Amino acid sequence: MSRYRGPKLRISRRLGDLPGLTRKNSKKVAPAGEHGQQSRKPSEYSLRLEEKQKLRFNYGLSEKQLLKYIKIAKKVTGSTGLILLQILEMRLDNIIFRLGLSPTIPAARQLVNHGHILINNKKVSVCSYQCKPGDNIQIQNKNSSHNLVKSYLNFPTLASIPNHLELDNKKLIAKVNAIVEREWVALEMNELLVVEYYSRK
Repeated sequence: MSRYRGPKLRISRRLGDLPGLTRKNSKKVAPAGEHGQQSRKPSEYSLRLEEKQKLRFNYGLSEKQLLKYIKIAKKVTGSTGLILLQILEMRLDNIIFRLGLSPTIPAARQLVNHGHILINNKKVSVCSYQCKPGDNIQIQNKNSSHNLVKSYLNFPTLASIPNHLELDNKKLIAKVNAIVEREWVALEMNELLVVEYYSRK
């Protein structure tokens, strides 16, 4: 399944708040779908599937990409769920979003794809680039790049920048200080259910 490009509010109504997908909020209360009004006790499979879908849609991943990250996380010593979240949180497009340099992860992906982002003074146009502690991130020294990012900064979407990141708003230079901690992950979900979902496939 490829990356989702359909209506975003429909997804956030079904799965809950997905800060990386959209900054809009629906006025409708009922879940999306023809049978959204019906209340049924969800099965264990549907609970695991829902948590997996939260990850996919929030971080803008295809099924193939998420499966690849799961396999990588399983090879690392420690909690597979936490390592998976850390891998996703340290993606360049997500870091740009968490710094407040873009309103959503799709907008951050566009900044990266269009060559507006430099890492350690080198242009990086790969959204899945894994940022590391010590990386310096800055905006390309062009008026168009600076004006675009400053327009985003005028309308912040997140309450605060996570403690593993720092940003100089005037110079538009940021630094990655550490690997993200679980408490600073903005998405509310149970990552263990995602690991269970893939372990049963």
